[in-house]
Amino acid sequence: MRTIDFSPLYRSVVGFDRLADLLDNAAADSAAGGYPPYNIERTDENAYRVEIAVAGFRPEELSIEVKENLLTVTGRKAANDEPRRFLHRGLAERNFERKFQLADYVIVTEANLADGLLSIALKRELPEALKPRRVEISLGQPALIDAEKAA
Repeated sequence: MRTIDFSPLYRSVVGFDRLADLLDNAAADSAAGGYPPYNIERTDENAYRVEIAVAGFRPEELSIEVKENLLTVTGRKAANDEPRRFLHRGLAERNFERKFQLADYVIVTEANLADGLLSIALKRELPEALKPRRVEISLGQPALIDAEKAA
């Protein structure tokens, strides 16, 4: 049960609806449970890795999708019609969907499945126009303004 209602934000702000959506989604995700467990690691200044424990899933049962800054990892177990008698069943083999909100300019560079861990590498790539650039200082006469040239 969620104790915070973000709906008043939607009618009192203009242009910040994405922020309200992020708050709403974060509250909903925290109540959704912790399956499957995951780690988020910063591997460099602009690089990250998400590791998700997916023991028992084959690569064809997993899918990774990125759409509008939302990374969605889905696991769908294939139907197993083989009758089995468990004395104890402690391994969760249920379907899941785990979502991660990505910052602007963060892209998925690769995904790897090994030893029951799905590792997804992420990298922030700023466009050249947004990167800081150095402006050289020249010596001599300052450039004339167009109005001074016309006079």
